Amino acid sequence: MTEDVAIPEDHPRHDSLVTRHRIEAGVDKGITSRQGLIAQGRGEAFDYLLGEETIPSADEAERTAAAALLLAERPVLSVNGNVAALVPGEMVELADTVGAALEVNLFNRTPERMQAIVGHLEAHGATDVKGLAADARIPGLDHERATVDADGIYDADVVLVPLEDGDRAEALGAMGKTEIVIDLNPLSRSAQVATIPIVDNLIRAIPRMTEHARALADRDESDLQSILDSFDRDAALTAAEARIRSGAGRAPTDSA
Repeated sequence: MTEDVAIPEDHPRHDSLVTRHRIEAGVDKGITSRQGLIAQGRGEAFDYLLGEETIPSADEAERTAAAALLLAERPVLSVNGNVAALVPGEMVELADTVGAALEVNLFNRTPERMQAIVGHLEAHGATDVKGLAADARIPGLDHERATVDADGIYDADVVLVPLEDGDRAEALGAMGKTEIVIDLNPLSRSAQVATIPIVDNLIRAIPRMTEHARALADRDESDLQSILDSFDRDAALTAAEARIRSGAGRAPTDSA
């Protein structure tokens, strides 16, 4: 990505530093809000404790999420400012692989940011990005975060909501949607209310979901449903919390 900077590949925190610079670049471009910087730092702390790697329970959740998206009739991938800054091309690739729509949805919503993110996604190959119609609202929420497209998130049966705030995640679940949440904190309300909680870094989770979706693309519906039915969300959250509490995955020392 053009936002990447020259960081030695052998730096012990290479991926973390690259991610920080992508968020900074997102703020400069008007894609990411300044509050997104704080959210990134909070997530990075949990990723450090996880060892900055995809643990087995997260990989299982990512495979389950891929199966759910392939089974869906109206899958939608939600994109906020941090997601757009970190994995725009990867989100487009996942959407293309599972036949999902992309929809921009923001907590700090302005016409300028919406247009900037839509344009950024289009520059990475997206077409027909949703979010600008803003002709429906998620029940039970106030503020602009409730604003969605009627033929997008509002009507979706399966929604991927990376880096989501807890009450919006809860409201989407109350609408009866299969909700996939990516959140590095297994104790967050977003992860706790998700149908499929993925405790992993977004920059690892999205490409792995795409890999799993490609591997599962030729499976019949019964096989995909079996993957979905056998997933134990509580066990996945417990495994992530245990990994964090044990300190077994503590990442290399940050010398930045």
